[in-house]
Amino acid sequence: MTMWTDAEAAFDAQQYPMTTEELIEAEGDLTLELPNGTEKLADALSRSAPETFESAEDARLTALAGVSGKAIGRKGYSDRDPVCMGEDGPEEVSF
Repeated sequence: MTMWTDAEAAFDAQQYPMTTEELIEAEGDLTLELPNGTEKLADALSRSAPETFESAEDARLTALAGVSGKAIGRKGYSDRDPVCMGEDGPEEVSF
């Protein structure tokens, strides 16, 4: 999570417990640098149900779970996970 250095510092600087709404109010304008663009912390946090964070780690994990598809590489791509028997997976693409 090295690209989230500012977010890490923001999470650690807060006083816990704190609610999602309080964290968005305090740090929601923070820009998260993602592999395929940027996103505001408020957007990532608002994708989860409102909760009370007991620690910076709780807030960090919720933000990670809420980031958009900009945080992943090619969608549907995996060179390791075979499709299970009886399932239709994505068509193979050769580059």
